[in-house]
Order: sequence, then C-alpha cells, then structure tokens
Amino acid sequence: MIELTGSTLTLEQINKVCYEGATVRIAASSMEKVIASRAAVEKIVADKKTIYGINTGFGKFSDVMIEEDDVARLQLNLIRSHACGIGENFPEVVSRTMMLLRLNALIKGFSGVRPVLVETLVELLNKKIHAVVPQQGSLGASGDLAPLSHLALVLIGEGDVFDNGVVVPSKTVLDREGIEPIVLQAKEGLALINGTQAMTAMGVINYLEAEKLAYQSEWISAMTIEGLQGIIDAFHPAIHEARGYPQQMDVAKRMRDILQDSKLTTHQGEIRVQDAYSLRCIPQVHGASWQALDYVKEKLEIEANAATDNPLIFDNGETIISGGNFHGQPIAFAMDFMKIAVAELANISERRIERLVNPQLNDLPPFLSPEPGLQSGAMIMQYAAASLVSENKTLAHPASVDSIPSSANQEDHVSMGTIGSRHASMIIQNTRNVLAIECICSLQAAEYRGIDKMAPHTREKLQALREVVPSITLDRIFSTDIKQVAEWLKANN
Repeated sequence: MIELTGSTLTLEQINKVCYEGATVRIAASSMEKVIASRAAVEKIVADKKTIYGINTGFGKFSDVMIEEDDVARLQLNLIRSHACGIGENFPEVVSRTMMLLRLNALIKGFSGVRPVLVETLVELLNKKIHAVVPQQGSLGASGDLAPLSHLALVLIGEGDVFDNGVVVPSKTVLDREGIEPIVLQAKEGLALINGTQAMTAMGVINYLEAEKLAYQSEWISAMTIEGLQGIIDAFHPAIHEARGYPQQMDVAKRMRDILQDSKLTTHQGEIRVQDAYSLRCIPQVHGASWQALDYVKEKLEIEANAATDNPLIFDNGETIISGGNFHGQPIAFAMDFMKIAVAELANISERRIERLVNPQLNDLPPFLSPEPGLQSGAMIMQYAAASLVSENKTLAHPASVDSIPSSANQEDHVSMGTIGSRHASMIIQNTRNVLAIECICSLQAAEYRGIDKMAPHTREKLQALREVVPSITLDRIFSTDIKQVAEWLKANN
C-alpha cells in the first residue's frame, strides 16, 4: 500500500503501483486539503464571483460568463468536446500511471475538486480499471487536454477501459464493480484535464525502461569486450577520476566488476595497444547517457508531485491565480534529452556489433558464421541494427523546438512534450532491439573464445540467455532470436 500525499511520490513507488500492482490510499492530511479547497470553490459559486474555469468558458472563451445553473453542464461539455485523441492507444501501464499522477496532483489541495472525485480515482486504481487513451492529439500546453479528457471520461461513465486486455465501454465495468459515475461539478472537469500527466506518465515509464536498458548495455558490452579480447586498462579508476564525472566513474567501476576474473580480457600491449572508441570509451559515452538520465529522473519526480492545473486555489480561496503550470516545457526538454541519451546507447552498440561481425576488424569467423560463405551468420543482423540506429536519429530530433498556436492564438506557445515522450518510447524500443542484436553476437563471440574463460558474471548471463536463443550452428530466421532476446531484456535485469 502506497500512501499518497501529493508531494512525496517517487519513481520507485510509481513502479510498485504501475508495474507491481500495489494499491494506494490518500493521506489524511491531504484529504483535509482537498476538503478545504473544495469549500473555497463552493463559496465562489455561492458568492457569484467571476473566476476562470469555474464560471467562465475556457481558452479563448475565458471572457464568456456562465450562468450558475449551467456550471455543471459546462464541465461535462468540456470533457466531451476535448476528448478528441487520435491514433494508437497508450499502453495500459501508461494509462494507469496517468491516473496515479493526476490523483497525486489533485490531492495537493490547490484544485478544488470534491473528495468523492479523488476517492473514485483511488477505487479505479485499486480495482485496476484503466482508461483507453489515444496517444496523439496533445500539444503539451494547456496541458495534455485530449489524453486527460479520455481519462476523465471513465469517471463520468463514458469512454472505454481495458478489461483483461480487451477494450470495453467503461459503464459496463463500472456497473459490474459497483462504482457510481461522477456528476462533475464546478471546476472539476478543468481540474482533471489541465495538466501534464500524459507526457509525464509516458516519461516515467520511459525512464524506468531506459534505466534498465542502460544497465543492460553495460554487461552486454562487457561480453563484447570478452569476445574481442578487449583491453581492461581503459576502465582503470585513475583515468575516470582524472576527469571527474561521477557517472563515468560509476560505469567504469561496474565494467570492472562485471569483467572481474575474466580470462578473455587483455592489457594494453598484449594484443594491441588501444581498442577502438566503441570499446575504450564505454564509460565516457554510457556515463554521459547516465548524466542525461539522472537529469530526466529529477525532472520527472518534481513533475509527479506538481500542481499543474489552472487556476490554482490558495489561502482557503482568498487567493485564486490563473497561471501556466500546465505548460509542459520542463518535461518536453527532459524527453528530448532522454531521446538523445538512449539513442547514443544504440549508436555505440551498433558500432560494437560491426566490430564483432567484420572480419577486417577481428580474428573471429567472418560474420560469426558457422560456415562463412555458405552461411551468412550475423551479417544481416548488423544491417537491422544500422537501420534502427538510423531511425533513432530521425526520432531524436527535439520535439520541444516546435510550437503551433492554438485557441485563436490565446495559447500561442506550446511544448509538444507529449510528442517527445512518445518518440522517446519508440527510441527505447529500437535501442532494446539493437542491444538484443549485440547480445546475440557477443554471446557467439564469447562462446567462440571459450565459455570457461568468461567472467563469472558474464558466464551467468550467457547460460541464462542460451535458454532463450541457442548458439548459431546453422542459419535460421534471426528475427525470432532478436524478438526473444528483446523480450527477455524487457522482462529481466
């Protein structure tokens, strides 16, 4: 059980809720803030004060006053009209994360929603009822309006949900589970959709996958080093301490630990004086990716605990300020940095694959083929890796440098952060496949050198992976191998 306060949610806790199915509850102190915030909204309505989003239209319609009798209909119209997502749906785990993050934002007590609304979100989370949310259609300011509207539809008994992997109308599942749909009241529709939770949810899932990939890239590259009899001296602590980047030093230490007691590594001058950069510079390149990932993690944890709707209610309703916390620029930048960081893990991996298969660059069988010439071996696996790396270069173009005005130029600068988060997800999938290819090739090369000479750590990985893909003794449909190793990497550490 994870207790939500609105300000203390970590990525580790999100992982427990969204991947491991942990349940949640709202801290008593946070529920008190929700109650006080809602009382402030109800007082505004009763006093007939004019406040944006409570009794006005939205966006360019902010100057249109709404009669008290129409305030509830205003919120319903908002959700229905803004639910115009397009394309493939977000993975169910992203939808669950989106719901968790929106709940955590609402209980900060700045949004003015009723307790019943946040309690219903808790019930949906704990019963694993997740909205079907299309991926496309958000500009990333005024928040993720379209995706979050699809999330909000479920609360009012509309839209679709996942039910054991099948898409069904939400009302069907709500009726079965005995959950009463919400009738939205003043400000609640706006509070549900004015935020960055789609890009942030996708970003959190991206980070959790990218972090795992970054660690996996180290032991996979260590097996490549063994297959190529690489020079261990490049990971000597003195080199990395001399430069001073903590992440670089950490990668070098992990590489030393992974390769400890290996009889397949060499020292400078034994076979060659220096290795190519793709081997020698693993700490520098992977370490730089870790620097970017550390930045991304910091920004995601801030955003996961942020109040991102508009307007925000302070001082028990005495101060209500319309601002721009829904603008996704911080997460847009973070997603673009992540794209570059993960793409580089694939970039350098593909260069190591080339060194494993190119007979001009090693003394292994050409293309790791069991019968060079008659059988092509890993030749086209390198082609596939090169294709994925090239695609990553296109996807890594920053989404955050673009902006298109909307709402009759009232909303004249937007972040495109949700596009960035989606492209980051695609790069992560491509990179996992590139690392799967390097893994298959490094397994083969290390096996050729002698399994008994491998480091205990890498030998353990080889033995586990040989349960997934056999040694290359004959040409076969390697697409299957790549898919199986990629799935293994996604499921294991």
